[in-house]
Amino acid sequence: MMATRSTTKLANEAWEALFRAQSTIIKELTARDAWEDLVPREYGVLYALSSAPEGLRITELGEDVLLTQPGMSRLVARLEARGLVHRVDDPDDARACRIRLTPAGIATQRRIGRIHARHVGEAMTRNVGRPELEQLLDLCRRLI
Repeated sequence: MMATRSTTKLANEAWEALFRAQSTIIKELTARDAWEDLVPREYGVLYALSSAPEGLRITELGEDVLLTQPGMSRLVARLEARGLVHRVDDPDDARACRIRLTPAGIATQRRIGRIHARHVGEAMTRNVGRPELEQLLDLCRRLI
């Protein structure tokens, strides 16, 4: 009689496989020469801001890029010093500000984004086809 894996064991094996796949692809993408003088996390901020024309608060950016508020503040200060982002008053809260892309930040995000998107496409389609990518997308969306 063949023993079957418990759902808990199967879930843990699936988590491990998902984690290892993500880590492997991130290492590959990080090693690629697409980032110019940015680090991937800085690009992540530019990417998050690219779909927020009104800007985002530091806390919202931190949730998107998975950084603490102090870490995000330092990262934003670096991007601001390089002229890629700027702070504007938050119309909904006089005590807060929003971070927005500057024209240079928009251009940088688009330039790096085109290269990065091509690299992601290569990494994600190397061993799986469109039906599997659609299934992966559906499964990941259900997990979140």
